[in-house]
Amino acid sequence: MSQVDAAQIKQVKDFLLNLQDEICQSLTLVDAGGQFVEDSWDREEGGGGRSRVLKNGQVIEQGGVNFSHVFGNKMPASATAARPELAGRSFQAMGVSLVIHPHNPFVPTSHANVRFFVALKEGEAPIWWFGGGFDLTPSYVFEDDAKHWHQVAYDLCEPFGSGVYAKYKKWCDEYFFLKHRNETRGIGGLFFDDLNQEGFDRSFDFMKAVGQGYLKAYVPIVEKRKNTPYTDKERQFQLYRRGRYVEFNLVYDRGTLFGLQTGGRTESILMSLPPLTRWEYNYLAPKGSPESNIQEYLKPIEWL
Repeated sequence: MSQVDAAQIKQVKDFLLNLQDEICQSLTLVDAGGQFVEDSWDREEGGGGRSRVLKNGQVIEQGGVNFSHVFGNKMPASATAARPELAGRSFQAMGVSLVIHPHNPFVPTSHANVRFFVALKEGEAPIWWFGGGFDLTPSYVFEDDAKHWHQVAYDLCEPFGSGVYAKYKKWCDEYFFLKHRNETRGIGGLFFDDLNQEGFDRSFDFMKAVGQGYLKAYVPIVEKRKNTPYTDKERQFQLYRRGRYVEFNLVYDRGTLFGLQTGGRTESILMSLPPLTRWEYNYLAPKGSPESNIQEYLKPIEWL
């Protein structure tokens, strides 16, 4: 693994700050009514971030686009459990993470994250890596939307190798999986972590491609579906399906655990949760109804 220096770390930070700006600007235009409100925050142990949240827009019921850059003297258990070689190292972590929950049940929830970690120990070379991805969580699945989402993912992966999309699509299907429900969180996308094998520049280029690919994948779907008429029946089903999103984020999501275990800003970490949701005991959608169709898609599917 190649070394990483202060100038390279600054390159990553500058890209992430610009990415946050670009995503917020684009989503503001799509919403055509709401505005992101920014909270800048400092972390007592080191670092901080800027959280931007749009609430009760025309299209977006609640969406957050967060940047953080934090430092610590000890890697949290969520990191060292999978990589024991990180124990005893200080760290810095930076990233942009976003979740968009639309009003309209026919517009899917989306999530994206790109991040960079450096783990340090005096007298030893830094251990660094990139991670990230994006995934889509519809309440009602439109196959052409799913194919578009995965086509963007495929196209951005192609310059980095013929098997990259398949590898990171599979990782996404496996990561965003609710074991206790035996279903995927949605229709997937890309997920990658521990990326450093091909050196800093190429790894950084891939992270940039994923970060910039999110808008290409999501905005056309929002524009296509945001004016679809819906009734309270579809709204109630959307709120029910949002419960699955909450279950995953609070039970399985490594980013949530990392943030809480490192003393991150709780409001920013839990920004990913929807503003409204519901659970219903032993809910079963009527057989053959549009609401029952979602179960056909909550498994790994080859969309392309």
